[in-house]
Amino acid sequence: MIMKFINKIPAGMMVIPLLLGSLINTFFPQITGIGSYTTAIFTNAGAAAVMGAQLFCLGTTLQLRDMPKVLKRGGILLVSKFIIGAAIGIAVGKIFGMNGVFGMTSLAIISAVTNSNGSVYLALMSTYGDESDQASMALLSLNDGPLFTLVALGASGLAQFDPITLLAAVGPILVGMILGNLDKGLADFLAPAGSILIPFVGFTLGSGIDVTNLVKGGPQGIVLGLITVFVGGSFIVFCDRVIGRRPGYAGWAVATTAGNAVAVPAAVALADPSYAPFVSEATVQVAASTVLTAILVPFITGWWAKKYGCPKIPLEGKAEEAKA
Repeated sequence: MIMKFINKIPAGMMVIPLLLGSLINTFFPQITGIGSYTTAIFTNAGAAAVMGAQLFCLGTTLQLRDMPKVLKRGGILLVSKFIIGAAIGIAVGKIFGMNGVFGMTSLAIISAVTNSNGSVYLALMSTYGDESDQASMALLSLNDGPLFTLVALGASGLAQFDPITLLAAVGPILVGMILGNLDKGLADFLAPAGSILIPFVGFTLGSGIDVTNLVKGGPQGIVLGLITVFVGGSFIVFCDRVIGRRPGYAGWAVATTAGNAVAVPAAVALADPSYAPFVSEATVQVAASTVLTAILVPFITGWWAKKYGCPKIPLEGKAEEAKA
């Protein structure tokens, strides 16, 4: 009964735990904050560990010959998301100045639109994509932080990018890939764990979300989230379909705002103090965008995947032909 309900919801195996985790975190955090294994597995404290395990298991299924495909797919998503976020933010800054328009500054726009939520992307690709789609998350981790925001704001000379950060992000995939290429039996054993961990990723992700941020961010935060999903997402999907020759589901999956993006305005202000007066307002708006996009994107991605196809779900027309 529970599984039937979950399967009716787009990406339900991630969305339902995510919503449940966010509600508990917002209204009853003491339930999962009692310590020990409960806190480790049912709060945001366990998000990195669960995702790391999922990436490791995914890595065992990747063959070395798949890497060019991974770099192409991930590169298109990464670059297109950066381009649209930077273009909108810079345009607002050039036309309206640092104060922005309707209470939304270029700092808030670029922070929200250029940063993607890797947890949501990975969970959705585990549901709809293939191994190459999932492995692209390692490349997309580059936009999870202040680096691209600083570049877009013209402060790239101040951004100190540590290569060890990238190595740490791709480490689980690399180790898994090495072991999987050495022993196919190991890959066959670990591959199913990637899907099994999806609800745990969803719950830990939700446990880092405070739904009241939608209210705190005000209408500007909601508009920022809608821009991230529909304006940013449409451009990314266009690039995914035209350049990548892909159905576009991965483009929607990356049309989110990362949880780490909430800290980006403050990080930018440290590099360029002229943005300091706008940090507080930008932070709550980005937080609102994080919540809204995490809720909207799974539904949009699921609808798109069913309508236009994906590796794990046949096109509606073809499915009907197969039944006939």
